Amino acid sequence: MKQRQISKLRETNFQQNGGILLREQFSKRQGYREEIKIFTAEELEKATNNYHESRILGQGGQGTVYKGVLADNRIVAIKKSIIGDPSQVEQFINEIMVLYQINHRNVVKLLGCCLETQVPLLVYEYITNGTLFHHLHDDDAALDLPWETRLRIATETAEALSYLHSAASIPIIHRNIKLANILLDNNYNAKVSDFGASRLIPSDEAQITTIVQGTFGYLDPEYMHTSLLTEKSDVYSFGVVLMELLTGQKVVCFKRSEEKRVLAMYFVSLMKEDNLLDILDPRVLTDENVEQLKEVAALASRCVRMKGEERPTMKEVAHELAGLQTMPKHPWSKSNLQGEESEYLLGDMCSPYTDGAMSSSMGYDSINNKITFELEGAR
Repeated sequence: MKQRQISKLRETNFQQNGGILLREQFSKRQGYREEIKIFTAEELEKATNNYHESRILGQGGQGTVYKGVLADNRIVAIKKSIIGDPSQVEQFINEIMVLYQINHRNVVKLLGCCLETQVPLLVYEYITNGTLFHHLHDDDAALDLPWETRLRIATETAEALSYLHSAASIPIIHRNIKLANILLDNNYNAKVSDFGASRLIPSDEAQITTIVQGTFGYLDPEYMHTSLLTEKSDVYSFGVVLMELLTGQKVVCFKRSEEKRVLAMYFVSLMKEDNLLDILDPRVLTDENVEQLKEVAALASRCVRMKGEERPTMKEVAHELAGLQTMPKHPWSKSNLQGEESEYLLGDMCSPYTDGAMSSSMGYDSINNKITFELEGAR
């Protein structure tokens, strides 16, 4: 009798967690890669020691991630969504379907899911070395990130995004690129993660209208104002990531003075004044690599142009970064950063951030007038 009740409860959970929708989606999209494993509740309870708090790897707006050890001794990361929030189901299924069709060395791999628990679970490969955010902004960890490593991580991330935009079977816009969503393995190889906010773009459309979602400081102002999502929104966010790698500074910091509070604006203003060296990270800046850093800075600034159509594509960004990796290093020279380029970039940069709003996941829906906020590491 008890076993029958448990089975009935699991079937109810399966339906509530989008199991039927997932089956329908799988039936439409055969042949991307091997089938995703459907784990049982017992398997994942054992793997996480009943979701013991000591197994928590991280927590965020969408749920908690646990470290798990499967019966075959594989170490995995298990993402547990917010309890009892029906609005998360569609996002959960979306993340499965996005990752189901991706096969790239610099994108975290989805191994399976579990739908028979009260809250849906996703099982990923375990990436051993934490987030790029931790490595860049923890003073001790940052010592392990010399410029050559930072540039390689940036190149790998750009290649992953280029793949998502143009080489995946259906184009994908990530929509939440930031340091916390770039994981590193033991060799400091980049792995792009967290596709809960991502969107598949139909082949006959260059843009789609959505509720605005993203993280304050990384969020494309054009997308925020128009709700029109294109691949250039990811380009903007990636440009901000480049700025963080160049400066070692957080994307938003309310301890900084108002003109320095939002990194993208401050960075571009310094380029306009030909004072880029004032903000470059002294831990990586040398006479030998200064020209390379200036080239990356110019690229970052092009990525954050106000008009999306004037930003490069991620394919172009990846190609340029790959070329810079092989760029010969020269001692200091007095070549100026392009003042004209910086002036053009700053232009009418009347920022959506100038009111200092404590917001980050700007979710604006002009129909429902909803705004959601998420703030990333703004300490």
